[in-house]
Amino acid sequence: MAISSPTDPPGEGGDADEAGTDPPDDADPATPDEDSIAAASGREWWRRYLREHTAHALVVAAFALYPFLYALLAASPLGTEVETLLPRVETMVAVFYFGLFAMSFDFVSGYTGYLSFGHAIFYGTGAYFVVLAANGQIPLLAPGTPFMLLLLLAGLLAVVIALAIGALSFRLSGVYFAMITLGFAQVAYVFVRGWDYVSENPRDGAAVSTEVHPGGFDVGVPGVDALNLAIGRLTGDSVELLFVELGGTEVSYYMVGLVVLVCYLAMQRLIHSPFGTVLLAIRENEERAEAVGYDPFRFKLAAFAISGFFAAIAGGLFAGFRRSVAPDNSMYFLVTGDALLASIIGGFGTLAGPLYGRLFDETVREFLSKRGSGGGLLPYLREHLPASVIEADLVGGLTVGGAIETFLNGHASLYIGVIFVLFVLYVPNGLLGTVRDRLGGTVAKQLPEYLDRYRRD
Repeated sequence: MAISSPTDPPGEGGDADEAGTDPPDDADPATPDEDSIAAASGREWWRRYLREHTAHALVVAAFALYPFLYALLAASPLGTEVETLLPRVETMVAVFYFGLFAMSFDFVSGYTGYLSFGHAIFYGTGAYFVVLAANGQIPLLAPGTPFMLLLLLAGLLAVVIALAIGALSFRLSGVYFAMITLGFAQVAYVFVRGWDYVSENPRDGAAVSTEVHPGGFDVGVPGVDALNLAIGRLTGDSVELLFVELGGTEVSYYMVGLVVLVCYLAMQRLIHSPFGTVLLAIRENEERAEAVGYDPFRFKLAAFAISGFFAAIAGGLFAGFRRSVAPDNSMYFLVTGDALLASIIGGFGTLAGPLYGRLFDETVREFLSKRGSGGGLLPYLREHLPASVIEADLVGGLTVGGAIETFLNGHASLYIGVIFVLFVLYVPNGLLGTVRDRLGGTVAKQLPEYLDRYRRD
């Protein structure tokens, strides 16, 4: 017996009410009542939700399996090549927290069209807040304050700063807005570099005191020890899972990744809400958005505050994992430049694109690194090229080994710059944006349709 859905027109949904009248008292007891129809509708909602998020589930699964696959491949006969080509798990932790920062940058810049060149101020605020709170230097906060609460408070502090900066900055537009936000960030950068309260040598930054806060920072549910795991290079927890032992780096990978995933889903929900639609309208034509009754200033200011909140959480994760922070790696304008680079490579205005852009950036940097102990093209060539090839003459007394050292040693940033130029010229929509263009829509929408066509064929 067919069950009508709430969207079916009268007379097409089933047997019980073809004439539009109530069924008789002696109707078939198997006829579905309102509760069964509601239950069926609920099941359809969940099926539809899972179908629309197949792509997201596959991406999350790929990231979840990465540490296991990396360990498995590294132990194979191709282990040296794998370590050369694939980023280490520790590098992936950095990809996660900085990817979140890049996504927060894209949230305001990619969806409103206002480039925030001073976005590092929020990243640095979150990082310094966590370190200072852990050292007991924030009034009313004990050194043992749960890390998750510190992230929340850091985000709220960034919201206040964003509202103050945005209230002035959004009076301007275009390059003037970019420059005034950069000016605010540089003021904060210089202030922190000379603030003795931060540390004895504020130019070098601040570190979490092992005496005041010896353990790692717990990610999970505050107050429930069983639902918390510590992150950190040396202070992270170790866990045995299905006969596999996860070290501190692997645990940090999953816990930082979990926070980033929650933040991404929250931002995505906002982007796909009426609020996000207004942001897109402002980006496309701000005057028209105002003409139809919206207040662009308030929406831009709200987007700026939201992006600052998530940027501060990213900074807090950075400080929690590394247990230290410095002005140059948190508040400096080049930190925002790295977020812009990740957004352009990944796809401006795609939200998830900056994460993939940062992954691409870090992968290339690690591949071209000059580390001497495993990983990177330079160490690989040094160890695996025969001596006869290394000493072979190329031109003018320049040997192959000399050419390798000259063109690879310490030049990763140069090649990243070349790649950036090539992306701007030939892949202007970035990695994810180009994929969407080829598919004719977002991956999340096109993948289920492709799977349906595959099943029909």
